[in-house]
Order: sequence, then structure tokens, then C-alpha cells
Amino acid sequence: MLSLQSITLVQFKNYVQQHFRFDRRVVGITGPNGSGKTNLLDAIYYVCFTKSYFTNSESQNTHYHTNGFRLEACFDKNQAAAKVICTFKDGRKEISLNDDTYDRFSRHIGQLPAVMIAPDDAEIILGGSEERRKWLDGLLSQLFPGYLDHLMAYQKVLQQRNSLLKSLPNQPQSQDALLDIFDAQLVQHGEPVFALRNAFLPDFIAQVQARYDYLAGRHEVVNIRYQCSLHDQSLGGILAANRNRDKLLQRTSEGIHRDDLLFLLDEHAMKSSASQGQRKSFLFALKLAQYEVMKQQKQYPPLLLLDDVFEKLDQERVMRLIALVSSPGYGQVFITDTHAARLQAAFAGNPELLQLIAMT
Repeated sequence: MLSLQSITLVQFKNYVQQHFRFDRRVVGITGPNGSGKTNLLDAIYYVCFTKSYFTNSESQNTHYHTNGFRLEACFDKNQAAAKVICTFKDGRKEISLNDDTYDRFSRHIGQLPAVMIAPDDAEIILGGSEERRKWLDGLLSQLFPGYLDHLMAYQKVLQQRNSLLKSLPNQPQSQDALLDIFDAQLVQHGEPVFALRNAFLPDFIAQVQARYDYLAGRHEVVNIRYQCSLHDQSLGGILAANRNRDKLLQRTSEGIHRDDLLFLLDEHAMKSSASQGQRKSFLFALKLAQYEVMKQQKQYPPLLLLDDVFEKLDQERVMRLIALVSSPGYGQVFITDTHAARLQAAFAGNPELLQLIAMT
């Protein structure tokens, strides 16, 4: 079992300094818009992932007119204490687990698994391919040790290769020997990423289907089609075949950094053909399936962070979701809502599960 016992926020977003303790399996965070509900949820996400769910800019995580922030969280992980401290000051970030400071933040990923569902997640369906890769990479990084290392190494080499391609018009000599080295490194790190993505998705789709049927209240066939050029050719062959084109374009035109996921409803692209309700059901099914596979792999439930779900789902879907997260198979759940009474009514059948924290 994984549970968050307490968290202290200092100069994080709209918080100057505040301490929260959690003593129930479901924590409802209530209050008006702008009171800091989502920021508290994001602080919990941060101590699990060493970054914000909503922004890559640490300055946007820092309280106005200050030069840094500090988060300290105490977890119970399988009956052992786990303390995380995240600090950012004067442009320097430091993360520690049980007072051992990480030399690489990627080592923390997967230590405290969590799943966030937020309103902006609609971009996973409606946005560009980068949003879908980001979601998939975030999931696989928590499941498979080494995945994130391969992915980060691939991105680093990709940047070096693209920089070389941009500089070629100003180079007096051919740089094919250096391109050969970069290509070999891309193959070394890109092929394992492709293999894990490709192997993971078929079984995962069944998990998504089951949760979609439950939330929607009816059966409609959903599918995820993995679009990658490596299905037809090795990465080394792709890079070699596209080298002249890449020189003209001054960028690496094919590879795992161009992968996409096509979400389908009854074999039609969900992005263009599904209703808003169908897309919401699919999005929640996607995240709840993510929760399930992480629970199976870790052998304990991750944290579930639900931001503003009552405003985004109709009453029928909300009640199905509440019934699901109240079941014994789920662990600690954090839910934000503007109305405390609505949360109390939703958990009226299991009031002992719920702790309410009111923001002002």
C-alpha cells in the first residue's frame, strides 16, 4: 500500500507556507476557484515525479516575489516510511528520498507511482502527437526501469544530430562519419523504446476497453493504433534511407520521436468523430487503465489524483467513477471540487472513507 501521510509547501505557487495531514483513503480538497486546490494536487504530483504536471517552468511553481520553493512529503510505502524533499532556489533544483540526494532525477520516477487526471488531459486526444507520446512515455517510465534512460539518451543524441544537420551547409567537409556515430547511438537507444511501446499496447487496450464500457454504460469498440515507421523497417535502415532527405530538411525526419497513437472508436478517429461524452469516457478509461497496469506491476495501488472531475463529467459517469475508486482495489485518492456538499453526497454510502480539507 502507498499512502501520503503529510505534505508541507513553502513558497510553492500560491502557498507561502502550509502543512497538510491526510488520514483517510479518499481526500476531498474543496474551496472556490483560485483557492489553491489544484496547486496542492500539483505539489503531490511534484514530489512523485520531480516536476509539475502543468508546467515545465520552475519559475511558475515559485511564489510571487520569491526565489525558490520547498516541498516535503512523508509517505507510507508498504509499511516503510519514505520522505521526499524537493527544493528549488536560485535556479538550482535538488531532490532527496529519505535524505539521500539524487544525482539524477530520473532515478526517482516509479518510486512513488501516481496517476493524475486533469481537465487539460483532453489534449491527449485532441492535441498533437507530442501529447500522446508524453502520456505513454510517462506511463512506461514508471513501469520499466531503464525506459526513461533510453528515452533521455535518444533525445540527447537526436539534438546533437539535428544540430549537425543544421550546420552542414557551413561545413567544408562531409560529416557522414559523425552522422554514422549518431545513427548508431540512436539505434542503440531507440530500438528498446520502440520494443517496449509496441509490446505494451496490445494488452493495455483490453484494460481501456473494460473501463470505457463501465464508465459509458454501454459497449462501443475502442482501440489504440501505434503508428511508428519501425513496424516496417529497422531504425538503422530508416536513418540510412533518409540521410539525404535529412540533410536537405536539416533535421531528423523519421524515428521514434515521430511516433503517434491513433485513438479509435468503432474504427473511426476519436479526435474527429467522437462526441464530447465519448471522448471524456475514453480519457478516463485510458487513465484508469494506466492505474490498473501500474497496480499490477508494482503490486500495490498508486496514488490517484483527480482534478475537477465533477465539473467535467455528467452525474451518471461521476457516480460510476466514485463507485470504482471507493472499491477495495483502489488506494489513496485525492479529489478536488468547488462544493464540499457534492463530495459528501457522492461518498454518502462510505462516509468513513472521506476526509475533507477546505480551502479559503
